[in-house]
Amino acid sequence: MEATRHLFVYGSLRSGFHNPAYQYISDHFTLVGEAVVQGKFYDKGEYPVAIPCQEDAFITGELYVAVSKEGFDWVMAQLDDYEGINVEPGEKALYKREQAQVFINKEPVTAWMYWYNDSVEGMEEIVTGDIMKYLQEKNKPHFSGDGE
Repeated sequence: MEATRHLFVYGSLRSGFHNPAYQYISDHFTLVGEAVVQGKFYDKGEYPVAIPCQEDAFITGELYVAVSKEGFDWVMAQLDDYEGINVEPGEKALYKREQAQVFINKEPVTAWMYWYNDSVEGMEEIVTGDIMKYLQEKNKPHFSGDGE
């Protein structure tokens, strides 16, 4: 079985964030489209985190496919470094990279993704499962309704 060359991103590595690490994705991957994965999404403050779940909860993100096999391992190593997977002995990795079943147009695709590797206790759940919708809602002006 050939190893997957798909990558699913749901947070700061999505195209709309213009994260410097996104350059690795834009240079070495082609966007397949918007996709979802079964999991729960939380607001850690500086960035969102995701954990797998068995419940009927889905996270929206972008599915990419590597342009070529050459350099794929190198690019993934750069992304692993960005996601805090490569740690010093005795330290705990911030994320873990695993293969997950991602759905695009209701069709399953196996893709690499980064799951949060710690407790989400005390974090606010992002019930929309979509960081873009969540940030739009969070940054909307809220009116007090007192006529001012």
